[in-house]
Amino acid sequence: MEQAKPDGVTPSQTVGPYFAYGLTPNGKYDWNDTFSNNLVTADTSGERIRIEGQVFDGDGEVVPDCMLEIWQADAQGRFSDPQDKRALPNTSFKGFGRIGTDANGGFVFNTIKPGQVADPDGKPQAPHIVLAVFARGMLLHNYSRIYFDGEAANAADPVLALVPADRRATLIATRQPGNGNAVYRFDIHLQGDKETVFFDV
Repeated sequence: MEQAKPDGVTPSQTVGPYFAYGLTPNGKYDWNDTFSNNLVTADTSGERIRIEGQVFDGDGEVVPDCMLEIWQADAQGRFSDPQDKRALPNTSFKGFGRIGTDANGGFVFNTIKPGQVADPDGKPQAPHIVLAVFARGMLLHNYSRIYFDGEAANAADPVLALVPADRRATLIATRQPGNGNAVYRFDIHLQGDKETVFFDV
């Protein structure tokens, strides 16, 4: 007797869709947000910047239900972390933000430009922001970095040096023309020819 063929592959559990009420409130719900896409606080020193962009899938379509997290040092290269024992005068700057993409796959983070930090071997790293990407169809979230164009320190950054030269541009936020706070554009491509470099951590 011939065995019936299966109708398809049983889908795996993915990291999305996520529960927006608890994970990306951003002032939309009647409770105090514990995190936001606005990291700037009254006592934060440093250059105010805005990072904006869109998330795209492998077909170039926008991803409207993605969640992004960033973590960064302050302008002096200090982390709001018990392991960083240096004085932290800007005590309300936590260096952590989270946002869900909108219907056009768009996102915005308002923060400050981070300072240089040392890697585990003591080598200075260029100013950067750590990025985590959560999206439907992904079994695990992806990690990447956001660097800034025009930074002389990029040339000697030990992590950027691990990335093939023709792929490094996917990690560089480009400064946009205009007045006021600096605006950087950083698009995220989950797959395809323009795929953002993600790190195995």
